[in-house]
Amino acid sequence: MASGKILVAQGGGPTAVINQSLVGVAMEARRFTTIERIYGARHGVRGIINEDFVDLTQETHHNLELVASTPSSALGSTRDKPDLPYCKEIFKVLQAHQIEHFFYIGGNDSSDTVRIVSQEAQKAGYPLRAIHIPKTIDNDLVGNDHTPGFPSAARFVAQAFAGANLDNAALPGVYVGIVMGRHAGFLTAAAALGKKFPDDGPHLIYVPERTFVLENFLADVKRVYERYGRCVIAVSEGIHDASGSAIASLLAKDLEHDAHGNVQLSGNGALADLLCEEIKSKLKIKRVRGDTFGYLQRSFIGCVSDVDQREAREVGEKAVQFAMWGSRNGSVAIKRTGFYSVDYELLALEAVAGKTRVMEDEFITSSGTDVTDAFRLYLRPLLGSGMPDAFRLRHHPVPKVLNPGS
Repeated sequence: MASGKILVAQGGGPTAVINQSLVGVAMEARRFTTIERIYGARHGVRGIINEDFVDLTQETHHNLELVASTPSSALGSTRDKPDLPYCKEIFKVLQAHQIEHFFYIGGNDSSDTVRIVSQEAQKAGYPLRAIHIPKTIDNDLVGNDHTPGFPSAARFVAQAFAGANLDNAALPGVYVGIVMGRHAGFLTAAAALGKKFPDDGPHLIYVPERTFVLENFLADVKRVYERYGRCVIAVSEGIHDASGSAIASLLAKDLEHDAHGNVQLSGNGALADLLCEEIKSKLKIKRVRGDTFGYLQRSFIGCVSDVDQREAREVGEKAVQFAMWGSRNGSVAIKRTGFYSVDYELLALEAVAGKTRVMEDEFITSSGTDVTDAFRLYLRPLLGSGMPDAFRLRHHPVPKVLNPGS
């Protein structure tokens, strides 16, 4: 006899809409009379290991809807990257609590966790249905047109650069904005959607899909600055040289490393400071400023794509439907079917787990310092409705009296 218990957890970096997926699971599960209890694990897989569960069945419909519209991970998250022994412990807990449906909302590592746990259940002959629900602002899950969380973060980046461009136009100089993205440049490329006029910034965009050469970078900045008298630059935190070494690690002497041995790119402003210093010292430009968006772009309240909210809810709902009506484990994927509409599929976990999508060549210009119209057409509908706009004075000049020829 089925236990009627399900468990949902959230992993990796929070997003503006990850709670929509959580609530999508909880609300859709209530529609099935065979589901008796809906548990949530606090702080992802770590919470499963620690049996740190909350009973979402007792949450009111009203409060769940309020939480759904709130950014960040309501259950808490974790950066733990489970290996086989860790996943075996997860399975033991699921088995002990008689949980027969497991939903994990997250990115690449989360999909791999679901894959290993489902394999352990199959080996043990335990009736576990395990479904991965996509989430990542990096937009780097294979098999997906895009991933929930990315559109809202992209909206923030586009608006932030639109604002930075206005500031830079009023007080000309060089502005460098560092955006998240270790391997994929989708989020950095979103800065291009903040442009309206031909001379608007960002004038230069650097993504990790292309090798970064410092000398070429300085030449690009010099060229733009001489043309416009200013330069706005969007840079991915993951830019690297021909050997694959992160530029941040090459320019800085001391940088922290995360639990997986990767150079800590998001938690400091080192790259922005280093690039600004190179521009100042090599190009002799005095007014040079740099920002690191860091965690701001992930859960910025009030800057959320309505398209992203809707789709994040639906991937949670579809996960439950796939689990209850299907006969296999998998990863929910968003597929674009028109301009603009989507459908949802369940991909094999092996097709998604441990793999990383990067920007397609058709989205990057031949110069490697801008995006194509194909990318703009791809991203624009994802940003949602109500994108703010900027306007200019037309500058009708008044003839000079004291120095008419100047």
